[in-house]
Amino acid sequence: MTTETDAPLNGKIICHAIGARDGRALADFYATALGTTVSRTYPDGQGNEAACAWYVNGAMYLFHTSESFTTPAWPEEELPFHMDFSFPDVAAAEKRLLEMGATKPDHQPGGQHWTVLLDPSGQPFCIHGTY
Repeated sequence: MTTETDAPLNGKIICHAIGARDGRALADFYATALGTTVSRTYPDGQGNEAACAWYVNGAMYLFHTSESFTTPAWPEEELPFHMDFSFPDVAAAEKRLLEMGATKPDHQPGGQHWTVLLDPSGQPFCIHGTY
């Protein structure tokens, strides 16, 4: 007999929140990479833009400004979280992302399977071909 506590949960991710020294700049970077634009902003207590968001496939991606943000010390330290993206033309996507302010670190643990880039805030993300 299955009880309510035994039943699987049926949750879904509705928001990914990512901090950076400049939340708006990072929101614009990733929105451009995914072919969208920032569609919502949130003010802080003084009315200043504190967070920016856009939606993809029903999930919100929220980028907030954090004055205490520090760039991750990757690859020396493990990352608690990172994002992976797929593109039909990985080489063209890499070139465009680099033009937009990403950088490519020397450390590339994915070999031919994926490429690690650093976003403008220094946080690693990976790009792959379309599956």
